[in-house]
Amino acid sequence: MSCPLCRVRKARRACPGIGQEICTVCCGTKRIVEISCPPTCIYLTTSQKHPAAVVKRQTEQDLVVLMGALGRVSEPQLQVFFVIHTFISRFRHDGSGQLVDADVAEAAGALAASFETAAKGVLYEHQATAAAAESLRRELKLFLAQIAGDPSSGGAASATRFEREVAVVLRGIERGARHDAPGVGSGPVDYLSLVARILHERPPDAAPRPSIIIP
Repeated sequence: MSCPLCRVRKARRACPGIGQEICTVCCGTKRIVEISCPPTCIYLTTSQKHPAAVVKRQTEQDLVVLMGALGRVSEPQLQVFFVIHTFISRFRHDGSGQLVDADVAEAAGALAASFETAAKGVLYEHQATAAAAESLRRELKLFLAQIAGDPSSGGAASATRFEREVAVVLRGIERGARHDAPGVGSGPVDYLSLVARILHERPPDAAPRPSIIIP
């Protein structure tokens, strides 16, 4: 029997994520990214403890591409980047489906523009045009406001500084999601797939509830 995912190679491995047997190649390359693997999957747990060389190489390549999009960022900014993308990976627009790269690029660009304008002393809320992008922008803004407004973060001055730092990160996300960085690809979710591989995140399945606070 051929693998139901690639329809080329022979199915040899029982996949609890789709309830069918799949080939070893699809199991190794589509795990988490395209297949919602349950935590009890023996192949998932084994790969996390002993990742194959091909997975390590892919991760290294993905990191090179990602850093090319982000540019020079500080360690705190890199942490914020991963916090933001953990949020994005779990976001659903009105429960209607997964975001595409263009939505992320537009939302990140609009929010970055708002922060940059505020840094100049002008309060103006830039909005995205696409419905999914605007929904993401609003929710992400609220999420980041929770981080910036945490009492331990140092007050209003620190919150303003935080927004300036986040604007740099958002511009990097915008470049990556617009496929401006070499190696990202040109598919509708190539950038999101790249970040998902690095984060080891499964496809989004529920609207997020902000729970990560970084002073």
